[in-house]
Amino acid sequence: MAQVQLILQEAVSNLGEAGDLVHVRPGYARNYLIPQGKAIFATEGRVRELEHHRRVVSEKVAQQMVGLEAKKARIEALTLEIPARVGEEGKLFGSVTVLQIHERLAAQGFEIERRRIALGEPIKETGEHRVTVKLHRDISAELKVTVTAEE
Repeated sequence: MAQVQLILQEAVSNLGEAGDLVHVRPGYARNYLIPQGKAIFATEGRVRELEHHRRVVSEKVAQQMVGLEAKKARIEALTLEIPARVGEEGKLFGSVTVLQIHERLAAQGFEIERRRIALGEPIKETGEHRVTVKLHRDISAELKVTVTAEE
């Protein structure tokens, strides 16, 4: 059976991610992948261009990783203090949420998307808590959040 070599333009389930070089049957390529704009034929020029693009992207990602490591160190050195109304036994009226943590980080000069702050469940007690901030799929920072009683 002959196979056709294609470069994927977008992710295709059970086949690959955008930019992958794949081998598929001619009918699948001709009837589905190419008309849908999900792939293009892999000519020599396109393959060279793809490899060059991958090198450029990997260099750019390496530079970003250095910056993210520095940002991670600054976040881990930081302790956010959040005052909250407290009842008896240190229980909060309400809770400390991702939104409050995001606002405090923004006030400290950190531009981080709210969805990157991983808080399993809202904080409902005073004291020191650890919150994970996902900077990249490979880099996460542990942020210290101290919840204190509001006076």
